[in-house]
Amino acid sequence: MKIIFATLALLAAGTARAQTAPAPTGQTIILKPGHMQAQANPAANRPDRAPVYPGGEQAMGLFFLEHINYPAAAKAAGTTGKVLVNATVNEDGTISNPVVAQSLSPECDAEALRVVSLLAGWQPAMRRGHPLPVLVQLPVPFGAAGVMHVEQVRRQPARGRHQ
Repeated sequence: MKIIFATLALLAAGTARAQTAPAPTGQTIILKPGHMQAQANPAANRPDRAPVYPGGEQAMGLFFLEHINYPAAAKAAGTTGKVLVNATVNEDGTISNPVVAQSLSPECDAEALRVVSLLAGWQPAMRRGHPLPVLVQLPVPFGAAGVMHVEQVRRQPARGRHQ
């Protein structure tokens, strides 16, 4: 009887430990410059530096504005927003395997895939000085979603001070 009880206790402890371990979600990890940290014992595929598009996010936004052909059907329907595209930035700085992660419309999705496949010249992700392929998620804007509004804050002079 003691043997059965001990066996059940060990199984229960193993089950509890298995339930508390985080299960892999399979979700895309979005890497952003400035949010990377070198780790003492990182996973073998975790980069020390995220991939960077030449000129940064602003240059990528300009690239999209210059190369996107807003589909006539989407324009007529007033469709605006962003298509999220997952793609791999390879060791040589090229883009491969673009896939729509969040759809806007079939026409916009096809155009987003076409334009993302044109992106080239990336600085690849690095791990210990070696380039590494990394999955990234890119928001491709359509319509008013591509318009940036920059709010300028006017500074008020300090009150009570004489100049």
